[in-house]
Amino acid sequence: MRAQQSDPETKLETLKLVIYLVPIFGFFPALWSLYFKQGTRRETTVSKTAVTLALAWVMLSLLTVAGSQAADVVSTRLLVTNLLATTGYFMTSFWLMLRLLQGGSPRLPGLSKLGDRLP
Repeated sequence: MRAQQSDPETKLETLKLVIYLVPIFGFFPALWSLYFKQGTRRETTVSKTAVTLALAWVMLSLLTVAGSQAADVVSTRLLVTNLLATTGYFMTSFWLMLRLLQGGSPRLPGLSKLGDRLP
C-alpha cells in the first residue's frame, strides 16, 4: 500500500479528499462532486461523509441558536451545546483528514450510513 501512496496521482486525489473535509468550506466542493456525480468511489464516500457532517452541524447549530433565542431560561445551556457541537464538528473533520492522510477509511459509524442515503 505504500507504493500506491507514493504515486503522484494518488497524492493528488488524497489532497482533493482532504479539501472536501475542511470544515465549512469543504462542503461546497463535496456537494459539487456529489451533484455532478464526478470522481471515484472513494471520492463519493468522502463527499457524502463531508456533506452529511456539515448538514448535521448546521441543523444542530440552527436549532440551538433558535432555542436560545426563544427560551431565556435555558439560553446559556443551548449556546454551550452549540459550542460543543461546533467543536465536535471541527475536531471530527480534522480527525478524518488525518485518517485519510494515513491511508485509512473516511467512514464514520452511524453518520456514514446516513450519508449513504444521499443520491
